[in-house]
Amino acid sequence: MFPPAPNPPIAPTPAKFGEKDLIRKSASSITPASPRQTEVAKLIDVSKCIGCKACQAACLEWNNLHEEIGTFNGSYTNPPDLTPASLTLMRFTEWVNPETDTLEWLIRKDGCMHCEDPGCLKACPAPGAIVQYSNGIVDFVHENCIGCGYCIKGCPFNIPRISKVDNKAYKCTLCSDRIAVGQWPACAKACPTQAIVFGTKDEMKNWADGRIKDLKSRGYQNAGLYDPPGVGGTHVMYVLQHANTPQIYAGLPKDPTISPVVEIWKGVTKYVGFAVIGIAAAAGVLHHLVAGPNRVSEEDEENAEKLTGSDRT
Repeated sequence: MFPPAPNPPIAPTPAKFGEKDLIRKSASSITPASPRQTEVAKLIDVSKCIGCKACQAACLEWNNLHEEIGTFNGSYTNPPDLTPASLTLMRFTEWVNPETDTLEWLIRKDGCMHCEDPGCLKACPAPGAIVQYSNGIVDFVHENCIGCGYCIKGCPFNIPRISKVDNKAYKCTLCSDRIAVGQWPACAKACPTQAIVFGTKDEMKNWADGRIKDLKSRGYQNAGLYDPPGVGGTHVMYVLQHANTPQIYAGLPKDPTISPVVEIWKGVTKYVGFAVIGIAAAAGVLHHLVAGPNRVSEEDEENAEKLTGSDRT
């Protein structure tokens, strides 16, 4: 099975995703619209990655980002972590395989996973600051962001970063602006070995199956697809040689799930809040019916007039 051709034609879409493309919005109870677009996905085959960082450079160029020049810290991972100016990052790990006692150099492209059930969106208290389109992309709307950082706490992959410049949250958008006009994400377009490919989610799963069979035929019996069910699956997936231990790839979570705290914060407490408001409103109505509206006594009116008169003099 051969990889898809670069920039294959996909169904034409508007130049920019709009309200009709949304299926979820943070701090909102909008009714999900009927899907207008096919679910898309980016597949990263770590076994084909050569660590050239072309994807990292393409991300900076396309998004007009300017990361500060760092210093060598003994690792090829540079900068050492994701930042508001580095939305994708190549992470390098030296790992000794206990079965073969051989050293393996594991390389993983880190960035937003675009979860089907996004914890960042669930945790966000700002209406419309985080949205999910019907094709699966999770995007940040910066004019609605309040910089609270709850999205970081809600993300099981620890991806969003708060900028010290404008106090807004940033992450990979899966190049939603490029996808809207039928192009691949910049990182996938730049990859020289097709370690990063893009298409519909079904196409990417089929392509992954072929790659996994190839890896198993070459001795990687634990090869598999990383598409964690704990977050409903993701729209960025990995083909891993050692899928049974994803954590060896620079801390990739083995079974990521949304924190129960987020579920409580946006679930139980939401309805408790509604209940408190309802009780307060009912108490106000009951007080009005039993005690009647507040009335000012004649004595209070006379005292008020005296005070007003003394203020004028």
